[in-house]
Amino acid sequence: METIFTRAIGNTPKIKVLEFLIEGRELDYSISDIAEGAGIGRTTLFRIWNDFIELGIINPTRNIGNAKLYKLNMANPFVKKMADLFDTLVIEPLNKRRRVVVRD
Repeated sequence: METIFTRAIGNTPKIKVLEFLIEGRELDYSISDIAEGAGIGRTTLFRIWNDFIELGIINPTRNIGNAKLYKLNMANPFVKKMADLFDTLVIEPLNKRRRVVVRD
């Protein structure tokens, strides 16, 4: 499904992963969870995974059994800007819709 975020900046696998991680920026995820949440295949995710690690977009957080979990690196300046853009395009319009005042 295309969102206003992907319409604005592109609908590539990297953008889909970034959008998924920004939406759940407080949580950490396994590689399988990220691929499923972003709507891409694990093979595609593995092709772009090193870019995310090398650029510091994600950080490993912990291990659960054999699964390694990762979280969006909100200290990264690029990630901060992309999260701000996401919030401006997606979150702020939703918040404005919720501010409907009903008067008796």
